[in-house]
Amino acid sequence: MLKMIKWQNVVGILIGTAIFAFGFVHFNIAHELGEGGFSGITLILLFTLGWDPALMNIILNIPMFILGYKLLGKRSFIYTLIGTVAFSVFLKIFQTYAFAIDLHEDLLLVALFAGVFIGLGLGIIFRFGGTTGGVDILARLMHKYFGWSMGKTMFTFDAFIILLSWLTFLDARSMMYTLIAVYVGGRVIDMVQDGQYAARGIFIISPKHEEIAEHITMHMERGVTILNGQGYFTKEHKQVLYCVVPKNETIRIKSIIERIDPHAFVSISEVRDVSGEGFTLDAAKQPLH
Repeated sequence: MLKMIKWQNVVGILIGTAIFAFGFVHFNIAHELGEGGFSGITLILLFTLGWDPALMNIILNIPMFILGYKLLGKRSFIYTLIGTVAFSVFLKIFQTYAFAIDLHEDLLLVALFAGVFIGLGLGIIFRFGGTTGGVDILARLMHKYFGWSMGKTMFTFDAFIILLSWLTFLDARSMMYTLIAVYVGGRVIDMVQDGQYAARGIFIISPKHEEIAEHITMHMERGVTILNGQGYFTKEHKQVLYCVVPKNETIRIKSIIERIDPHAFVSISEVRDVSGEGFTLDAAKQPLH
């Protein structure tokens, strides 16, 4: 079983859980903000019954582990188990050795920092193949047995927990700042998961496609793919160029196109993650460092 584990993934998950737990203790708990998922349930239990969130996180996830063992697969189960236990351990450490972060009672700053730390921590955990249990396992179960999308399940559950937090310990003001923190956290998770190599994908339709492709290849040293296309109305066959470039090269490639053919049709879209030669590999197909 140990052969299935990549230790760099374990280290990444541990770093992510430490960041997540730090933000959770020093911003959510310290300033009584809510949170979605099972973490949100531990906050409800803490502020209404005084129960330890580190312990409750483990207890709440035990049924999920039992239900999700076969569904997750051995490697994912191990990473999820590591993430869940590590989160509880770091929660206990940061609760025991917490220190005050003076934000002058500015709840907007608190919400922003809470979202950034929790989003960054979870994004790292997800990027290394782990989870902190809870809603992720539940979402997979709902998808398998009821056909619900994972996004729908997670959103519904998070919304319910935040609403329950409002009905139990959050006032209206704290509720608003909780929503800000959850939104920021979601955006940060997306940013971390999108990867280091966000880029732009460019489609070019022009009768001068050969000249444009040559300039991109020779002067920008970027690969170009020629696709066969056909206009729906005219039924005319056309050559379509497609290339992917880093964000900072978008202006340069547009200037090349405009210089060669000012009337070219150009469509530029965001590429959330990209790997391969020129981005993560060099010309010899070796990883870039």
